[in-house]
Amino acid sequence: MRATSPTIDPGEISPFAVRTESWWDPNGSFRTLHRINPVRLGFIRQHLLAHFRANPSSLRPFDGLTLLDIGCGGGLVSEPMARLGFTVTGIDPAAEAVDAARTHAEATGLTIDYRNTVAESIVAAGEGFDTVLALEVVEHVADPAEFFSQLGALVRPGGAFIGATLNRTLRSFALAIVGAEFIFRWLPPGTHDWRKFLRPSEFVLGLRRNGLVATHLAGLVYDPRRGEWVLSPDLQVNYMVGAVRR
Repeated sequence: MRATSPTIDPGEISPFAVRTESWWDPNGSFRTLHRINPVRLGFIRQHLLAHFRANPSSLRPFDGLTLLDIGCGGGLVSEPMARLGFTVTGIDPAAEAVDAARTHAEATGLTIDYRNTVAESIVAAGEGFDTVLALEVVEHVADPAEFFSQLGALVRPGGAFIGATLNRTLRSFALAIVGAEFIFRWLPPGTHDWRKFLRPSEFVLGLRRNGLVATHLAGLVYDPRRGEWVLSPDLQVNYMVGAVRR
């Protein structure tokens, strides 16, 4: 699967092929994902509540809707989405990550369809979803144009897409590569290749060419005074995109 997929870069998989305890340790290798997760989940929930006109006071506002989490890793986003009512499918090319996700979901009593596969296999099977997520994924794929075409095929008419990635700017190189990987050691060195980062305009254009209309853009920045990540108009480093299929 890894050798034949047009979007998978085998060199990008190994950093995520780790055991369950590593994925779910808030102070471990993926501590940055744990710390950024609350603000990402808040953006996702707000965007999808508005799009599907769901009841914000409900504990499970998305009952009856399906969701695909591309690059689900250990399930850090798939699990909250399942708790919000979605019927969740999580896919990842790293078998170890899928095993970690499946083990943790079973231990917490959640039913999530985890698969060691890639997006094009889901497209080839003719599957579609009300919501598709691709969080911190596009910067790791081999062929972004092909990946965007798969996103367009996976989101059902009337559905929604949410992505998160990094901008290709001098500031992102300084903060996300030099700072995060080599100075603060928030991420293992080599996690990212700055040349593969997409500018927001490139991301939005890739979606538009495949039938998805961007409706929301928001930056994610670290606020050292509060010690947490927050949404911001600043798109220079991390940013999120919300889009819909009309």
